[in-house]
Formats: sequence, C-alpha cells, structure tokens
Amino acid sequence: MNALAPAASVAISSPTWDGRMLSLIRRTVAADTNEDEFNLFIHMCRAVRLDPLRKQIYAFVFSKDDAKKRRMSIVTAIDGFRTIAERTGNYRPDEDEPTYETDEALVSDLNPAGLIKATVRVWKFSHGAWHKVTASAYWSEYAPIKDQWAYDDAERKRKPTGAKELDQSGNWPKMPRHMLAKVAEALAVRKAWPDDFSNVYIHEEVDRTRAIDLTPAELAEHGAAEIRLERIGGPSILVDWLDNEPLAGIPVGSFADRCMAFLQENGDQPAAVAMWQSRNREALRQFWSHNPSDSFEVKKEIERITSAIDGTAE
Repeated sequence: MNALAPAASVAISSPTWDGRMLSLIRRTVAADTNEDEFNLFIHMCRAVRLDPLRKQIYAFVFSKDDAKKRRMSIVTAIDGFRTIAERTGNYRPDEDEPTYETDEALVSDLNPAGLIKATVRVWKFSHGAWHKVTASAYWSEYAPIKDQWAYDDAERKRKPTGAKELDQSGNWPKMPRHMLAKVAEALAVRKAWPDDFSNVYIHEEVDRTRAIDLTPAELAEHGAAEIRLERIGGPSILVDWLDNEPLAGIPVGSFADRCMAFLQENGDQPAAVAMWQSRNREALRQFWSHNPSDSFEVKKEIERITSAIDGTAE
C-alpha cells in the first residue's frame, strides 16, 4: 500500500425517516417486531447510522408466539460493517483475496471444505502511514454446528440423538469459505477500530452463541449480524470477555456480578480492563439504562483500576 493519506472523514448525521418511511420499514424489514422492539431497532439504526431499507441492518424476532422465549436480534450485514469503516476516513479494504488454511482430513458433513481458518487483512491509516490489520476466524469457533434431534416414539417427543450436524438453512454448507471469510473480515475491522464497532456484530459471529436455543425454523430465518440481544428469559446483554470465546449473552440480573468478578480477576491489568471497557462501551451503556445504581458501581471500579494507566492511582 502506498503512503497516500486518506481523505478526511465526513461527519454523517443519523438517518431520519418521516412517518411514511417508518411505516414502510415496519411493514417490511421489521414486520415481526412489536412496538417496543421496533422503537429499539430504529434507535439502533440511528445510533450506528445504517439504513435497513438498503439491507445494511436487520431486525429478527425469534419465538414470536411464546412470550417467555420471545426475543429480538438486531444484526448488521457485512456491507454495513464496511460502511461504518469507510466513514472513519482511514480505511481501505485489502487488495488480495482472503487466505484459507485447510486439511483434507477434516472434510465431512460438518466441514464441507475441510476448513481450519480464514484470514483477512484490512488497512488503517495512522501516524502518516498505512498499517495492515490481520484477523483469523476458525471454523471450530464459528460454524453453526448444532445437535441433531429425532422423535422418540416411546417418550412421544423430540430428543437429541447425540450426533451433530451443520445447519443447512443458511449459506454455510454452500459457501463455507465465503461465510468464514466474512467473520474474519468483521474481526479485522473491529480490531482496527474498536470504538466504532463496540457491540456491533455480523450474523455469522453470533450464530454459534445462538444456535443451541433456536429451532430449525428459527435458524432458517436468521440472516445477517447482531448488536443487542433483548430477550432470553428476560433481557440480556452481549459481552466480549477478551477470552477469544464466542460472545456471551449475560442476563441483566447477573450482569453487575459478572463484571465485578471480571474486574477483580484483572485488577492488576489496567490496560486489559481499559480495552475491555472500550470493546463493551455499548453494553455498559445498555446496562446503565436497566440499572443505574449497579452500573455506577461497575463504573467506579473500572475507573479505580484504569487510573493506574496515567499514574493517578494512589
């Protein structure tokens, strides 16, 4: 890459829609949402400045007929990711194709291409030069592999057979390389611009953390990427624990305890805590809306630990 400076980023206001456009969104891309879910979806569209009518961001409602299990997922298409990165003014996609590591011994119904990982590079302009940012996504971590179920005549209900299968409803069986590369690209973009992509996820990243709870019919509806999960037996918040594991949906009721446990465990690593705070900025804001008092205690503990970075700790 040459050292040509990028064009200055342009401030883009949040999208605005009149009543007719909001009605169109409600009838089409957000047809299954109720009033609260629709308001949340539009709020998130404005927050990340993406347009659902251009298929940059989607709202999916699962278990629509079961009030206890009903939940909405807001997911961002990979094109939405690229749009956010482009707005920074210091992003360039890589000129080369993604690279793949494969093993013929792994080829099976669970891994049609024998993939181990996909690697994608993006470029970020910083300190007067272009820098390559690389990320890899592993098949074992992101492929939507689920339990196989069958009807048990004796018990008159469906039960897991003990076998596994690759979800057939999406594009993973048809285009495994392409799907894994999309995850790697999202990881690379988030690695380069963590503040801009706090709690913004593509569908392929979230698949693994959701598949265990979804029926095949629900999985067939699943089609792009996630920012916030609202109902899994009550509100929950997606958190990145910096452990290279899939995103974790933490119930609001235990969110403060989990955060405090993480902070106590990493109290001697202020830089790691600062990175965790940056990556989970939107999650922490969301928790504040649910529980301001506990959120304030978490905030104080974060500030106590991270104050050591600039030498203000006592």
